[in-house]
Amino acid sequence: MLKKFTSLFPLWAVLLSVVAYFYPEYFAPHKGLIVPFLSLIMLGMGVTLSVDDFLAVLKKPSVVVLGTVMQYTLMPFFAWIICIMLNLPTELMAGVVLLGCCPGGTASNVICYLAKGDVALSIVLTSVSTMIAFLATPFLTWLYIGQTVNVDVMGMLVSVVKIVLVPVVFGLSINYFFEEKISKIRDIFPAISALAIVIIIAVIIGVNRGSLESMGPLVLLAVVLHNGLGLAGGYGVAKALKLSETEARTIAIEVGMQNSGLSVALAIKHFTAAAALPGAIFSIWHNLSGAFLAGHWSRDSLHDDKSGKPELSGNPLE
Repeated sequence: MLKKFTSLFPLWAVLLSVVAYFYPEYFAPHKGLIVPFLSLIMLGMGVTLSVDDFLAVLKKPSVVVLGTVMQYTLMPFFAWIICIMLNLPTELMAGVVLLGCCPGGTASNVICYLAKGDVALSIVLTSVSTMIAFLATPFLTWLYIGQTVNVDVMGMLVSVVKIVLVPVVFGLSINYFFEEKISKIRDIFPAISALAIVIIIAVIIGVNRGSLESMGPLVLLAVVLHNGLGLAGGYGVAKALKLSETEARTIAIEVGMQNSGLSVALAIKHFTAAAALPGAIFSIWHNLSGAFLAGHWSRDSLHDDKSGKPELSGNPLE
C-alpha cells in the first residue's frame, strides 16, 4: 500500500498542484513548512542509507567521481545557458541556476530501479552529491549568478548544512544503531518523503499563483529544457567515455534529476518566492519525464558483459 502510494507521487503532485492553483488561500500561508518538511525528507533519506552504501564507492570510484563531477558541471552550465537563451527575469534566473547547482534528487533511485539501471550506484551518487552540496551548491550559485544577484554564500552554506547534511547524518546514525528495528518500518520513509514534497510543491504553487499566470509557460519551458539536457548530457558523456549501458542509464538519471525540494527551500530563504517556482515545477516534471524514460528503457532486459558492452534481450521478464 505504501509503495503504491509512493510510486504514484507524480499523480499526487499534479492533483494537489491543481487544487493549490485554484485555492491558493489554503496553501500560501504555510510557507514556513517548506524548510522543516525538506529536513524531514533528508532525514528519511539518511535512514534508508547504510554505511555499506558509502563503502560501495570504493568498488567504482572512477564512475562515482565522474557522475558527481557531471552533476555539478553539466546541470549548472545548462541552467545558465537556458537562462541566457530565454532571457529570463532575474528572480527566475536565480531559481533556475540554483536548481542546477543542487545535488541529485532521491527520486532518481526509484526511477533508476524502474529503468534497469545500477540502483546501488544511483544511491551512492545521490548520497555523495548530497553530502558535498553544502560546499558545491552555494559556491556554484555564486559563480554563475553572483554578478547579477546578491548570493549569500555563507548563509546558503549554513542553510544546506542544517537542511541536508545534519538530517542525513542523523538518519544514517539511526539506521546504523537501530538497523533491525528500522528495517521493519523502512517503507514508511519514502511515503513520508513523497507526501512532504507534494505539500511543498502545493505551497509554492499557492504562493506563486499570480506569477504562474504570467510566467508559468516560460518556467515550464526552462524546466523541460534543463531536465532534457541533463538526461541527454549524462547519457551521452557516459557512453562517449565507454561506460556500460547500465552505468550510462544510471548517470543520465542522476544528472537529469535534481533535488528540487532543496532548491525551493533555499530560494525561499535566500531569494524570492518566485525564484522557488522553477524548483516546484521541476519536482513534478522530472518525475514524469523520468517515469517515461524508465518505461522506455525497461522494455528490454539489459545485461552488461565483462567487457562493459551491453547485451539486450527482448524478454522484459528475464
